[in-house]
Amino acid sequence: MTVATNRRRWLTAAGASLGSLWLGACDKLTADPRFSAMLAKAEGLTERAQRLVTDRKALAKEFTPADISRDFKANGTLSPQDYAYETLLADNFAGYALTVDGLVEHPLELSLADLRRQPSRTQITRHDCVEGWSSIGKWKGARLGPLLDRAKLKPNARYVVFHCFDSLEQTLDNTGQYYESIDLIDAYHPQTILAYEMNDATLPVRHGAPLRLRVERQLGYKHAKYIARIEVVERLDATDANGQPLLGRGNGGFWPDRGYEWYAGI
Repeated sequence: MTVATNRRRWLTAAGASLGSLWLGACDKLTADPRFSAMLAKAEGLTERAQRLVTDRKALAKEFTPADISRDFKANGTLSPQDYAYETLLADNFAGYALTVDGLVEHPLELSLADLRRQPSRTQITRHDCVEGWSSIGKWKGARLGPLLDRAKLKPNARYVVFHCFDSLEQTLDNTGQYYESIDLIDAYHPQTILAYEMNDATLPVRHGAPLRLRVERQLGYKHAKYIARIEVVERLDATDANGQPLLGRGNGGFWPDRGYEWYAGI
């Protein structure tokens, strides 16, 4: 068994434990500044360690068609109840357009037909969920790297943020909308794609239609579903004039805002 495989299994198990922690008492723990500081320090060590020992372009293991899971469990939301999404779904996403903006020279508005004309990649990979389960599926989608090159990143671009259609919570501070983010290293990884097909069929709603992220070297909660907009930013913790975070609660993702690690490399 390889070091990479051992690490993947250990992190998946650790993620399952973290999921249990979240369900049981994560609110109380993350309210403690000492615990939050400890998590942040551990996360930084994990990210630096993986960057040090792993080739930035090393591929996650790919499988054969015979390995595809008969029942691929869906993670997160199964069908967003948000009005904008329901309107698009009712018309089979004919009016869908992906926005790519932020720190780019050439903002983009791309229909599904446009996305299908972009450089694509097909891969059969394993999805490892923080809850402790794994499934193998076949994905096809537009490669994120060439899409960002088309938009032409500005020199201060550092992160790619995925804004999604689904709201997981109703919150007073308007931080219930799902979002995720990755750095440019993962954004330009060869296996990072915006998937519009799963198992040789149009991406199902329960798996993120019309478009979801596949970032194969990270745990499942990083694989944002129901993508509406991609924003390129310099910082994940940027604030407005009143000191309020511009992105969620300032930690780079819906679940990182609630105690999960931002960097979920496996």
